Formats: sequence, C-alpha cells, structure tokens
Amino acid sequence: MTPVSDPSESPSGDQVNRTLLVIGGAEDKRRRVVVLKRFVRLAGARDAKIVVIPTASSLAEEAFEVYQSVFGRQHVSDISLVNPQTRLAAAEPDLIEAIDNATGIFLTGGNQLKLGQLIVGTPVHEAITRAYHRGAVVAGTSAGASVLSQFMISMGEEGVAPRQRVSQLSAGLGLLPGVILDQHFGQRTRYARLLSLIAASPSLLGVGIDEDTAAEVVNERTMTVVGSGAVYVVDARAAVSDAHEARRDAPLMVSGAVVHSLPYGSCFNLEAAQLTDFTEMHPEVAVVTSPTDVHDTANAAAALRR
Repeated sequence: MTPVSDPSESPSGDQVNRTLLVIGGAEDKRRRVVVLKRFVRLAGARDAKIVVIPTASSLAEEAFEVYQSVFGRQHVSDISLVNPQTRLAAAEPDLIEAIDNATGIFLTGGNQLKLGQLIVGTPVHEAITRAYHRGAVVAGTSAGASVLSQFMISMGEEGVAPRQRVSQLSAGLGLLPGVILDQHFGQRTRYARLLSLIAASPSLLGVGIDEDTAAEVVNERTMTVVGSGAVYVVDARAAVSDAHEARRDAPLMVSGAVVHSLPYGSCFNLEAAQLTDFTEMHPEVAVVTSPTDVHDTANAAAALRR
C-alpha cells in the first residue's frame, strides 16, 4: 500500500484523527444497533451533527427517515439530508454548508454507480473530503461503503471460483487509498469477484465486510472490527496469477494469496497487512441478515410506521 501521511493538524496545532466506518450493509437498526451506535459515538453522541446522504438508494426518502429515526433514538437532534439528484445539484451551497458543519456523514446503501455519477468529483465530494480531514467521521453502508475507497466495485460476478474479466472498477471518493472494498461479503458469496480484482491489481488490498459488521479505520491504517460478522482481508501482493493472460470468463489461477478472517474485536494494520490485536467477540452482538438493501430499508421504514 502507498504510505499514509501523518494525521492532519487542526488550526490549533492538535493532531486530528481521520475516521471511516465502513459497514457491510443490512446493519441492525431495531435491536442492539451495535454498529450504528458506534457511528453516533464517533460523531459526538448527543452533540453530533449528522448528515445523511441517501443518494444511492431507490428509496431515498424512506432511507433518510429510517436513519433519522435510528439516530434520533440515540438522542441526536441535529440530522440533515443531503440528496443531490444531479451533478449540478451537488454544487448547491446549502448542501455544502450542511457537510461543512457536520461531525458525522452517513452514506446509505443502494446503487454505488449512482454515487459515482452524482457525487464523485463534485463539490459535495470535495466537502466530504474536507470534513473527513478535519476529523468528522465518514460512514457508509453497502453501496455507501464501496464508494469510500479510491476504486470501487461497480459490477461483478458473485460466487466462490474467481473468473477472468467479469468484474469492473469505477472511481470512488478516495478516502481509503490502496484498498478495494466489498460488502454483503459472506451473505452474497463475493469472494470470487474480490479475489479476481485483487489478482489483477495486486498492489491493492481487498477488504470484504459481512452484513451488520463494520471496519472502523483510523488514519487509513488501523482497522478495528465491530459487529456480528467478520471482515476479510485479501492480500495478493506475493501471489502468482495468470490474470494478465487468461481469456474472458476463464477460471482464474491465483496461488499464494493470503486471506485474513477478522471477527469482532480484531485489530489489523492495513499498511503492514498484519493482525495487531484480538479480543473475544462482544457477547451482546446480535446476528442480523437481510436479503437486499431495498428490502432492509423498506422493512425498517414499515416498522417505524407501526
């Protein structure tokens, strides 16, 4: 991975930690809410100023209402909506101002290509980057997680056996360089597509995240796992592969890749690609699964109306 610069400094000269919360999707919203509680704590707890960006979702209004309710139950009162529908709208001053004032930014699930088309490379993107570097926590779930890296998976074949040239990368927000992020990892059997992309770009680490699970990353280096599932790190820097010559859709040869399976309590150094600490899983973490982000949002929205 590319060496990471030292933490930013605030105007007062104090060091500022940059924090990402990369969520694998379908996080618990109604029971113990472990992952989303962590986001609220990182954003400032009761004093948090949270911006929700549901642009990826086909149910953007419902998605905002769901997270507004979840964060409100954590005693957060300052929750704003930023939802540009065009690249031109992503330059509106009120949206930029909301992000500039935020202590926490949350990108919902949906279609990551929408985020690439409507936000990446816009003033909203620039405002998110500024917020991240001044110390606001930036979180994304599912599609909102994928877009946090420099290169995001925009399409790809699921399964266990990797095949050549069946997955595609697009530009992301670039907050986590040197990494390709994938979500719903174990639930949707996405090992094949992540390994195929890492085999073709072995200078990058692959990070796959289960549902109701998050990778908390500080200063692009230190990763801690939170939630009911696991985070998987695929390191192919010393592997041998025929990715440069295999024909399209052919089985891909990869030998010597290292895979780390990291449950709750694991601490991992992304720069060194090494486990640094591990404590046993928190006994109160509840297992949550959901087939799709749309159903997850719809079900949560329906529950709010009961």
